[in-house]
Amino acid sequence: MIGFLLYLLFVGIVAGYLARLLVPGRDRMGFWMTVLLGIVGSFIGGFLGYVLFDKDLDEGALQVSGIFGSIVGAVIALLLYRAITRRRRGLLHR
Repeated sequence: MIGFLLYLLFVGIVAGYLARLLVPGRDRMGFWMTVLLGIVGSFIGGFLGYVLFDKDLDEGALQVSGIFGSIVGAVIALLLYRAITRRRRGLLHR
């Protein structure tokens, strides 16, 4: 269990920061929000891997993916986060 949590933390750090590096623009995120972005991206990448490649049928659709899938998922999560926060900021400034 501790190993799994450390793996999630490591993947969250790497995938979160690489996603923020790959997607241009400024984000008002701290360290822990970036780690959470990477962890959420890992689950998104695992789900996409399950849907696209039909792998790991015994584990189910919601699973942790590898580093590459985690980065792709984190980029998707970051773009969704920006769309939601940009829309919310637009509504507040009217």
